[in-house]
Amino acid sequence: MPESTAPAPFTADDYRARMDRAAESAAEAGLAGVLVAPGPDLVHLTGYQPTAITERLTVLVLAPGRDPVLVVPTLEAPDAEKAAGAAALSLRDWTDGTDPYAVTAPLLDAAGRFGVSDNAWAMHLLGLQKALPGTSYVSLTEALPMLRAVKDAHELARIEAAGAAADQAYGEIVKVRFAGRKETEVAADLATLLLDFGHSQVDFTVVGSGPNGANPHHEAGDRVIGHGDMVVLDFGGLKHGYGSDTTRTVHVGEPTDDERSVHELVRAAQQAGFEAVRSGAACQDVDRAARKVITDAGYGEYFIHRTGHGIGVTTHEPPYMVEGEERGIVPGMCFSIEPGVYLPGRFGVRIEDIVTLAEDGTGRRFNNTSREMAIVE
Repeated sequence: MPESTAPAPFTADDYRARMDRAAESAAEAGLAGVLVAPGPDLVHLTGYQPTAITERLTVLVLAPGRDPVLVVPTLEAPDAEKAAGAAALSLRDWTDGTDPYAVTAPLLDAAGRFGVSDNAWAMHLLGLQKALPGTSYVSLTEALPMLRAVKDAHELARIEAAGAAADQAYGEIVKVRFAGRKETEVAADLATLLLDFGHSQVDFTVVGSGPNGANPHHEAGDRVIGHGDMVVLDFGGLKHGYGSDTTRTVHVGEPTDDERSVHELVRAAQQAGFEAVRSGAACQDVDRAARKVITDAGYGEYFIHRTGHGIGVTTHEPPYMVEGEERGIVPGMCFSIEPGVYLPGRFGVRIEDIVTLAEDGTGRRFNNTSREMAIVE
């Protein structure tokens, strides 16, 4: 069951430091500032998440050398004032019937270029452009992709707790019966286990049995799992506001030699990717290391996705472990390493851990269940 003590909440000072770093990063990128809409960026920077995301403008304005300002509808201001990071910023509210862009415009450089949250509504961006025609905008993923990538010690502790909870869920799911049950039934078991072990949100429970396992993002369906099936289990969600994501591939009854061989190949590739995590390495080096093992064995065409993705307040975010990503891996980055082999019409195998670069310059796993093939009933 989940641990009895939750981590200490983030403080206003924690959020102030994050907003300061974001403003500094904007300046380094040649931006006049950052505009943050409701969503994961706003949660990360302020601790504020509106009860509902609506057509009313809410935006955090961060600019180098200026205090942070959160523009909110008047009716939502009381909730914003209760946010953990509220003491580190100023609130500016607007009422229905007034122009929210006229309220926001004085906070911006009229000729500036701003980074904008990827999930900002087009109507709000167009409203700001109309109010300030001299401004221009770029998505945060393009301009500041590492905004949330490097976690502090408190964030790492949350990701570690989420990973441990996912491991506990896996430890229990291998005890249930697979044969004769639908994929959806096993997926429901996984979701319940994640919640039992402290997750507040379940994002996905992939259960891909037999040929369905050859689809990396197969959605659990009504296929009845049978004796002799390989089954890919990929599951995760949020605990204490931070993500878990792990994959193990199990087998119902004894596998064939070919199935064992492919599983061992993926296990070796995953280990090679993990060993590539070290000081001085680039994100693409992890992909290259894992992919080389699979390609050298003749299965390269069946490894059809990147090797990994970042994780934090969402279960998918930068950095990405993929060819062409030359950005260096630094301590505090957290990301998946999840190579796979997918044989159409037959089966798939994927093994995934969340990993960080520790301060000593070596990789550290947040998932520690066995990567050997588990035999289930």
